[in-house]
Amino acid sequence: MKKSVIVIAVILLLALAYVHWILPGQVESDINVNIDHAPYEISDRAQTLHDSLFIADLHTDSLLWKRDLTQHSNIGHMDVPRMQQGNIALQVFSATTKSPSGQNYERNDASSDTITQLAVLSLWPPRTWNSIYERAVYQLEKLYDLAERSDVTVIRNRPAMQQLIDARARGDRTIGAIYLIEGAHPLEGDLENLDRLYEQGLRIVGLTHFFDNELGGSLHGITKDGLTPFGRDVVRRANDLGLIIDVAHSSPKMVEEVLELSTSPLIVSHTGLKGACDTARNISDSLMKSIADAGGLIGIGFWDAAVCDETPSGVVRSIRYAINLLGVEHVALGSDYDGATAVTFDASELGALTESMLQEGFTEREIRLVMGDNIKRFLLENLPAS
Repeated sequence: MKKSVIVIAVILLLALAYVHWILPGQVESDINVNIDHAPYEISDRAQTLHDSLFIADLHTDSLLWKRDLTQHSNIGHMDVPRMQQGNIALQVFSATTKSPSGQNYERNDASSDTITQLAVLSLWPPRTWNSIYERAVYQLEKLYDLAERSDVTVIRNRPAMQQLIDARARGDRTIGAIYLIEGAHPLEGDLENLDRLYEQGLRIVGLTHFFDNELGGSLHGITKDGLTPFGRDVVRRANDLGLIIDVAHSSPKMVEEVLELSTSPLIVSHTGLKGACDTARNISDSLMKSIADAGGLIGIGFWDAAVCDETPSGVVRSIRYAINLLGVEHVALGSDYDGATAVTFDASELGALTESMLQEGFTEREIRLVMGDNIKRFLLENLPAS
């Protein structure tokens, strides 16, 4: 009897170890794919220019996964060592808090949720298992923990942003981090939760993700509706607080209504341009131009549904299209690293973009603006003053 108990206990411990240490990595390896490719050749000219850039990216989902981001990994697309290899100065970290099973770009309902399974399997705190709000809080806590253990600093206002810029100019390896929620369903229909998340460090609020929520219609939802009354309240309150609004994944009708209502410029943190890549993931060029004309910023993604060709040269072609359509001051990077995407270059290989831009005849000014100076300017103008 005693021997049987010991055997059962060992089996349970092995099962727990597998779930805790091995299974999450296996799951992520299947979801966040690095497509095999030969090493990229970076010319001395491109490397010198790349090393001098302030590089910023508007979207990564790295906080979602059970991986120590202070350590270099062959899993996923981004961690602090790879960010430093790629010379990233500022990264927007997104919190994904709910995602429908079988998600697609055409139509999803809100009845299922794969993040619940991920939270349990990854041994997130039990408070997160049934609360979307607590999942947002927990991922922000993970970001602060990362900052305590690495060269990452969380940016909450303009003075902190300026300090980061000054530090990078001195040659410091500090990486600025800004926190975003991908879809505002963590508010759980309560406007006070927006204030609570703001006080804890939220600075960019995405309105929808892959399904319709209390704020209105998703680009990939059922209704394709605009803003609900609660959604309008959230936009107004976000403006009052100084939160930046992200309309990635929002339905065209919602984007139009947010443009009419918001007193601050918008971002589309990770996307492509319909005219360059005609997929269900990308909204119309005319709507993108309206966002840019209102002072907004468009982050170009690195995966196939955004750009149709995820190689460095393919991403650069979409960037050139965006510059021609929107103006160079409104184009930025929006990788969607670690966002259940397949990419041909990870954070350590961003020099391949600089090389491709030079080969495509980009000017140094265009490269500096797109690779990060546009985001730098936008944040200095739109983050809270204090």
